[in-house]
Amino acid sequence: MPRASVSAELGVCEMKLAWKKNKKRPLATVSKYPNLPFDHKNDNPSNQNDTADGELNKEQHHEPLSAQNESSVSEEEEEDDVAKLFNSFQSRGTKLAEDGKYREALGKWESALLLMPKSVVLHEQKAQVLIEIGDAWNAIKAATRATELEPSWAEAWVTLGRAQLNFGEPDSAVQSFDKALAIKPDSEEARDDRHTAMNLMKRRKQLHSSGLSPKRNRYAVGDRTDRT
Repeated sequence: MPRASVSAELGVCEMKLAWKKNKKRPLATVSKYPNLPFDHKNDNPSNQNDTADGELNKEQHHEPLSAQNESSVSEEEEEDDVAKLFNSFQSRGTKLAEDGKYREALGKWESALLLMPKSVVLHEQKAQVLIEIGDAWNAIKAATRATELEPSWAEAWVTLGRAQLNFGEPDSAVQSFDKALAIKPDSEEARDDRHTAMNLMKRRKQLHSSGLSPKRNRYAVGDRTDRT
């Protein structure tokens, strides 16, 4: 999948924004429940008029086939309209993000997610922008949702690891990068970011052992270590 990068320094690691175009997926089929006609038995032969009325009522209550077809077409058109609106919000948000208008992009994507809340690509893109504006906690939540929806997508785990790294949790970040590498062993991004997280963990241990900061467990954005 082609990835267009936008680099930005975020202190702990270099964030590489990557806007991924999602392949169109078929809309979920809509179940159609046919009308179930009721059987009117003529137990009383002398009551032929009532039986005739019952048969007439059956015909009146049974929806014509043409009406069913029209209903089906209407539902498909409605689904198509939702998909078009979703794609419009997503593409407009992507353009805003590429132009650096991150909060405006988030607004468009939130509208899109109201239409299709299980869009894994959109959750991952949202996490990237949240990292970019410094909202690491909500970035973790968005990236976590992406990994829940698509556990086999390595890029989602990389984004989650970066969010965790910028939140000051290198231990959790290493686990996320490991999952990304298990899925995609040749991922340079996951490998490089894992190296950064490991260096931060080493630095933390050194600080603890030296007694300079025994209570510090997190690293804020801005803490960096030189890569060896």
